[in-house]
Amino acid sequence: MKVLVSDNLSEVGVQIFKDTPGIEVDVNTGLTHEELVGIIGHYDALVIRSATKVTADVIEAADKLKVIGRAGIGLDNVDIQAASKRGIVVMNAPEGNTITTAEHAIAMMLSLSRNIPQATASLKEGKWEKKRLQGRELYNKTLGLVGAGHIGRIVGDRAKGLKMKVIVYDPYIKPETIERLDLEPVDFDELLRRADYITIHTPKTDETTNMFNKDILARMKKGAMLINCARGGIVNEDDLYDALASDHLGGAALDVFSKEPPGKLRLMELDNFICTPHLGASTKEAQDNVAKIIAGQVVDYLLHGTVKNAVNVPGISAELLSTLRPYVTLVERIGALQAQLAEGAITEVRIDYSGAVTEYDVGPLTTAMLKGLLTPFKDGVNFVNAPFIAAERGIKVVESKSKTSEDFSTLVRLVVKTIEGENVVSGTIFGKKFPRILRINNFYLEAVPEGHNLLIHNEDRPGVIGMIGSTLGKHGVNIARMQVGQERDKGQNVIFLATSSPAGDEAIEDLMGLDTVHSVKRIEL
Repeated sequence: MKVLVSDNLSEVGVQIFKDTPGIEVDVNTGLTHEELVGIIGHYDALVIRSATKVTADVIEAADKLKVIGRAGIGLDNVDIQAASKRGIVVMNAPEGNTITTAEHAIAMMLSLSRNIPQATASLKEGKWEKKRLQGRELYNKTLGLVGAGHIGRIVGDRAKGLKMKVIVYDPYIKPETIERLDLEPVDFDELLRRADYITIHTPKTDETTNMFNKDILARMKKGAMLINCARGGIVNEDDLYDALASDHLGGAALDVFSKEPPGKLRLMELDNFICTPHLGASTKEAQDNVAKIIAGQVVDYLLHGTVKNAVNVPGISAELLSTLRPYVTLVERIGALQAQLAEGAITEVRIDYSGAVTEYDVGPLTTAMLKGLLTPFKDGVNFVNAPFIAAERGIKVVESKSKTSEDFSTLVRLVVKTIEGENVVSGTIFGKKFPRILRINNFYLEAVPEGHNLLIHNEDRPGVIGMIGSTLGKHGVNIARMQVGQERDKGQNVIFLATSSPAGDEAIEDLMGLDTVHSVKRIEL
């Protein structure tokens, strides 16, 4: 078995490959895209960090490739869908650098508060600017955490050690769970109003992209400081410049940027802004840790077929996976659909299996459902850690099985309860391998759970569907499939339509501007 390491990997990881009988490793970094395409066909495994871009054409040329291993969390540089279609397992090391990233956020907060980068530069220029560089204490200040996953919790713990007051906004974790961590749950408005410092610890999603924009920054406490060591693009860099230049905010520290490398930004001209080049996970300990983790996982998969920390297949045997793959796809996408329907923190999920699928162990399917449900809310969710993340968030998981199903050979029904209400989604397998969504709440349909979709509630009146189609057409959005149902008690229709390309914000705004349209929700599957 041949392994290609195409990015700088800690030597401890490379040594694991060298010491394993049956494994041959080549370390070849700095490859151009064309060079990678030219040689990838000779390898069974590819180990990367963030530099190598594993695009669809790389995967197309990878005739022997069985596994891609990422020494770290983020997989933005891997075309996971293309890898899945080729049967290539994609693995990461989601827990290898949480402490390092949390410590970097604390370091940025301290450096920002005490003007350490500015003071260093000043002193090296021969100046002695004690008065200009006066800082502020962290003691008794209020830290607001946006996101209370693993990294956010570590930051909160370290901040309490500095005698800070810690408040938390995380709409996907129940308040009781946050309180058990000895942290104070608050809503977003209260966090903005009270926090002297805000640190961001959330994945980049449609919901969090541009989350800290002009309006939100203006609602922060005057003189507050903002730290982002999570993902670039969550903070609008132009709006942040205005907030700092006007002295509304006291300072900001970014480790991540919407474009990396960012080049020369206006922000860098400001004295109250500090930055680092995405160093959150860049410590020797973290890089050794993720290298050891991913090398061990790749070896276990190549030699024994063991799947750990995979993001695109469950941790089950190859034989059973072959049979269950259509069901895995179905339940994961039902979970993803429910995640996009949910309003507020999820408190309970109930998954009911009926018919032929109950002949198998449905445990891996429930795990796949949880992966689909939780992925939009947290980085690094996979088939191994999804149940633990659900438990960590205080989500009750109920599973039931019935050997009979009245209308279909197999039926899967998922009920998701939140603090705002509940949603019901059902699905089945047509033939032996074609997943279908059959129900969304009181809307019965037959939808293919893939691609770009819109869920629209509109008035049940003649011409409405035509206006929706015309509006999308005006924005160049082609309707691929459409399912229409009635909610007679409400006098409205429900439309589930698939589009050939995503509907942009302007298209959504125009749809919402129609008098006959009540709501529009993007659904990505």
